[in-house]
Amino acid sequence: MRTVLIIDDNPAVGEALSLALSLHEIRPLIALTPEQGLAMLESERIDVVIQDMNFTADTTSGEEGIALFRAIRQRHTDLPVILLTAWTHLETAVELVKAGAADYLAKPWDDAKLLATVENLLELSESTREVARARNERRRRREDLQRRYDLDGIVFASEAMARTLELACQVARSEVPVLITGPNGAGKERIAAIVHANSGARRGAFIAVNCGALPGELIEAELFGAEAGAYTGANKAREGRFELADGGTLFLDEIGNLSLSGQVKLLRVLETGQFERLGSGRTRHVKVRVLSATNADLKAMIRAGTFREDLYYRLNVIEVNLPPLAERIDDILPLAEFFLDGRAELGDAARDALLSYPWPGNVRELKNAIERAALLAHDGRIAPEQLNLPQLGPSVVRNLDEPSRESVEAALEKAGGVVSRAAQALGLSRQALYRRMERYGLAQA
Repeated sequence: MRTVLIIDDNPAVGEALSLALSLHEIRPLIALTPEQGLAMLESERIDVVIQDMNFTADTTSGEEGIALFRAIRQRHTDLPVILLTAWTHLETAVELVKAGAADYLAKPWDDAKLLATVENLLELSESTREVARARNERRRRREDLQRRYDLDGIVFASEAMARTLELACQVARSEVPVLITGPNGAGKERIAAIVHANSGARRGAFIAVNCGALPGELIEAELFGAEAGAYTGANKAREGRFELADGGTLFLDEIGNLSLSGQVKLLRVLETGQFERLGSGRTRHVKVRVLSATNADLKAMIRAGTFREDLYYRLNVIEVNLPPLAERIDDILPLAEFFLDGRAELGDAARDALLSYPWPGNVRELKNAIERAALLAHDGRIAPEQLNLPQLGPSVVRNLDEPSRESVEAALEKAGGVVSRAAQALGLSRQALYRRMERYGLAQA
């Protein structure tokens, strides 16, 4: 049941508040001293606290209330606290609201306003608790993955990345080919390396080749090797990547760039483990785990006749999809901190800029932005302009986690103009909400 703790040395105040709350199916608890209140917070599940500002007769300084608030905030950082104060202490109450108190009410209070405030905070408390539960669940899942598998030091915090890694590690033990899909710069080679690290071939070599970085006439020589004189400039025989990866893993990035003749040879290697070097009639045999990756629509290429359908199904026994960074919002700041490596500190405005940018270049673009900012942050603190992120034009899709003007207005209206409460409802810090209010031209209520 929803529970509100009332901390006030006046029994009449506690009884009046208890009655009002009970009529709205809210369980009230009463503490007459700060010590009793803090003890109850340790023994009961409390959703909201209503606390007085003075607890000693003839004392009006509010210092006792300030000390109690700080003690509650130190032990329960997310617990909403409503301050009850006489008009002489409004200035103190306002300062505490700026420090994190949810709201303040002057004595004598208005029952309707008090109940509306409590109801809003109870909803917010439940939402905060759910967010914390989800965060803890993600942390436990991340720790479980790190304990069970070799994740090669990859940095992640999002549920989407956890699902991708879990699937990659689950299929790693088998010997079937794996197709890793996702946009450029998202980290497909890191996923391939993790598959290798958790496979039976982990003691062998991990050989990566970017099929899109080589001229079409050289891809086959790169993969299968060539004898001397097989093509112009081939002065001596050379091993191909399949031979170098024998007993290990071969990662073929941008597989859609492989020529049709190369696709035929690759299909044969996958089916028989056999191939010939360019310019040679000698058949060679290798045992290689093949992983491939692409950002292309291979099914569309099949329809266009530029990619073999039989090869597609041979490569795509298991597909591991790596979402773009824009769909892994929780990964952005941990990755940014990792790339910074303590060289500078991200200011609040820079963090907001990182979270609101769509990252078309994904992790690679994020790394470049952080490297640039770290070099320019002479005072050790990174500002948004040092990230050099392009301005979002009207045609660019805004980050769905970035609240619109309408949602900010609605949150402020629902919170009765209390910025701290509206910020919590939007999942923002008070400072971040103030910046958005300024950006949208919204006057503080």
